Amino acid sequence: MKANSNHTHPRFGQALFPVLILLGLIIYGLLIGPLFLNQKPFALEFIFLCASIVAISQLLWLGYSWDAIMKGIVKKIGKAMPALLILLAIGLVIGSWIVSGTIPMLVYYGIQIIEPAYLYPVAFIVPVIFSTLTGTSWGSVATIGVVLMGVALTSNANLAIVAGAIIGGSFFGDKLSPLSDTTNVAAIAAEVTVYDHIKAMLSTTIPAAFFALLFYFIWGILYPIEGSPESLLITKQTLVEIKKGFHFNLLLFIPPLIVLIGSLKKLPTLAVLVISSFSALILAFLFQDFNSSIILDSLVGGFNTDSLGFTVSENVEALFTRGGIYSLKEPLVITLLVFVFVGTIDHIQAMPTIVNRVFGFVKGKGALVRAALISTGITNTMTSNQYATSFIVGDAFKKKFDDAHVPRNILSRSLEDTGTMLESLVPWHATAVFMVATLGISVGDYWYWQVFSLANIFIAFLWTYWRK
Repeated sequence: MKANSNHTHPRFGQALFPVLILLGLIIYGLLIGPLFLNQKPFALEFIFLCASIVAISQLLWLGYSWDAIMKGIVKKIGKAMPALLILLAIGLVIGSWIVSGTIPMLVYYGIQIIEPAYLYPVAFIVPVIFSTLTGTSWGSVATIGVVLMGVALTSNANLAIVAGAIIGGSFFGDKLSPLSDTTNVAAIAAEVTVYDHIKAMLSTTIPAAFFALLFYFIWGILYPIEGSPESLLITKQTLVEIKKGFHFNLLLFIPPLIVLIGSLKKLPTLAVLVISSFSALILAFLFQDFNSSIILDSLVGGFNTDSLGFTVSENVEALFTRGGIYSLKEPLVITLLVFVFVGTIDHIQAMPTIVNRVFGFVKGKGALVRAALISTGITNTMTSNQYATSFIVGDAFKKKFDDAHVPRNILSRSLEDTGTMLESLVPWHATAVFMVATLGISVGDYWYWQVFSLANIFIAFLWTYWRK
């Protein structure tokens, strides 16, 4: 096929078309159909598959060759491969930590130590600490988050509130930790040091965290988690079954210690997760009563409570029947399809073109920062990728910020205030899909309890009216 003269400088309509198709599919398939027409929501896989087919067809019509389109998609997926491998590794971590007895032990003692009256704030504070040390929201939710949900399942706690608190706390460190990938990417995209970036984020992130913590404390006081005779019986039965099914000792702390030490030493995340998983595998062989088939199957298909050799309650089954490489196949497939779409529209520079056209007229410092916040939110919502969002919006706004004499770290802060913070709130985002798959609570149930992100977004916009 012949090359098209618009390859380098696509027209606005060409750039807008595939994005509008995706937006239309999302609005109809996830909002109008289910809410007003009593239809089943479109699968996210279907939405991004259809949008990708339309985008590829458009590029073929514009004169791009099939090979060129495929090379662009493969290149984009190649850049995403570390994140995809981490997805697989997290499934490995959950399965291995359960079969080794690490997660059961943490749940067992967590149930006895954590006072139900303080569960909501604790569910926020503990992930704040863990995510700050490790720099990962996904890893925090998949490890300490699973433990906290296990504690919540044995009480009368509102699971949606607990999930919202866990996710919010996990995103605190994902945003502020110098070990976080999104933190470093945002700094690179805006061309500032990571510590200048973090310093700028303190003014929006810390107030949001204090507000979220205060909210969970007050909510716990106004609507206390009261143990009923039934919940006390469930708790007692859960403890008995966990103790019967697993053997505990201090060495079971080794897998989470490996994650913490590896993060503090800034070792590669994927390597650390794999090493932690295989340390758990060895512990399972040494201390648990499972045969080799059960232990190895837990790494692939996840742990199944049928392996315990006795009938367990629904509560314990919900706690520990999870994990394994295949447990996260849904977010993995959705992430792949998202990158097929993004890799396709990158050929016509769709998102940078749209951002520049829509916000090219903006004047004034506050308005400029708000434009960057809005652009980041829209771009991340459409691309489902914070890495791509940081570079797209960063490139589009760097010169505008310089011309308006607004510091670049305010731009980097904006990339996270509505980029990173929106990830768990957008149902089709790969992050939200992961959270749902890991915690078992839908976005529709937990989003308004994810107080940290909501407060952070609000404060970010509020700050633009009197602080820069």
